[in-house]
Amino acid sequence: MANWRIIGEVQSVETIAKGRGIRELRRLKKAYGAKNWRKKKGIANITFGATGKVMPAEIHWYEAHGVGQVEWKIKRLL
Repeated sequence: MANWRIIGEVQSVETIAKGRGIRELRRLKKAYGAKNWRKKKGIANITFGATGKVMPAEIHWYEAHGVGQVEWKIKRLL
C-alpha cells in the first residue's frame, strides 16, 4: 500500500510508451488482461501519509481502456 496520494489533478500528461515499447507488457497482460496498454507520466502535487507534507512530483502509471489507471509510482520529487 502506498504511503502517498495525489492532491488535485495531474498536469502535463504525456504518453511515454505504448504497446510493445512497454518493458513490463507481458506482466501487465498477465495481471490485468490483454489490452491496449500505455505508459504515461505527469506532474502532480502529492501528500505523504506519515508527515502530511505536500510536494510536487513526477509520477508514472500504466493505463488501458477497460482497466483504467494502475500501478502509480513516484519517479522523482520536484
